[in-house]
Amino acid sequence: MKYTFTSESVSEGHPDKVADFISDSVLDEYLDVDPHSRVACEVLVKESNVIVAGEITSEESVDIDPVVREAIRTIGYVDPEEPFSAESVSITELLSKQSREIKTGVDNAQDSGQGAGDQGIMFGFATSETPEMMPLPILLAHKLSAELSKARKSRVVDWLRPDSKTQVSVEYEDHVPKRVTDVLVSTQHASGVSRDSIENFVRDQLYSAVLSEWADEDTRLLVNPTGSFVHGGPSADCGLTGRKIIVDTYGGMGRHGGGAFSGKDPSKVDRSGAYFCRFVARKIVEQGFADRVEIQVSYAIGVAQPVSIKVDTFGTGDEAAAAEFASRFDFRPSAIIERLALLQAIYRETTNYGHFGKKGLSWEE
Repeated sequence: MKYTFTSESVSEGHPDKVADFISDSVLDEYLDVDPHSRVACEVLVKESNVIVAGEITSEESVDIDPVVREAIRTIGYVDPEEPFSAESVSITELLSKQSREIKTGVDNAQDSGQGAGDQGIMFGFATSETPEMMPLPILLAHKLSAELSKARKSRVVDWLRPDSKTQVSVEYEDHVPKRVTDVLVSTQHASGVSRDSIENFVRDQLYSAVLSEWADEDTRLLVNPTGSFVHGGPSADCGLTGRKIIVDTYGGMGRHGGGAFSGKDPSKVDRSGAYFCRFVARKIVEQGFADRVEIQVSYAIGVAQPVSIKVDTFGTGDEAAAAEFASRFDFRPSAIIERLALLQAIYRETTNYGHFGKKGLSWEE
């Protein structure tokens, strides 16, 4: 059976990712001064405006304004001629404390340990098709986006701008990746740069470096298909925290429970539960129980023990053995936080180019 599967990635300059990065930067600042801070930070960016909203409870205070400006500066929006620029944006704060009812439910669980910060379902996925145990389409799309960012920041060319998107289509045969059929790269650029120059740069500097093993003479490359992409980023478009949940996870290859990650401290199982499901899924593939596995976990707010845990190996291994193996892991939020060391200020490192498949993250070790 043959089929083609496509996944996309976006750069840190995409408006939604700008919002995600600001949210995670605020989270890290709070965790740095008080590891037990409860943070649910949402951000909206549009033109010259940044709105920071949500609920934060902490023993310490953080000055939000410099955190937001430094995040924007790090991404690369520093052109004073643009509406969205680190030094000139207007920042509005709409922050209150976490609900007392939620805090009580988390701190005083009905069973042993810290209660889940919300109800919900989370998924983790792993596959043997790449060394990173990630689906190939999203892995290649992220690598293209990351290489674009690297080229911009190292000024390999001086016309690249922060906003970009990539998309990679992979042909599978019997669920095994065989070749890349199509590649799409859309990158913001300075005015006056021709589309041909941009395409030649992508083909010569990025395409072969990332895709040489998988592309062939029949692979189609599309670069800036509208012809021009000068006006981009939050200056042109609205960005919101949590709108790139498929980009953040498995590119659509694995299912998603619907909860976003960025701006949430690990008491929110949307984040910590999904990270731990990925951790256990990787272990199942590493141990040889299956070549492809997905784990679903569900929680009730204020309850430590999961409502349910389900393991699906898609016919690629011993599902009963995989499920028994998964049952040995402690899915209580407090146990997850301790095992993965999630009270550290590590979340800026997760925001861009996927929360999974990257080195240096505890759930990927």
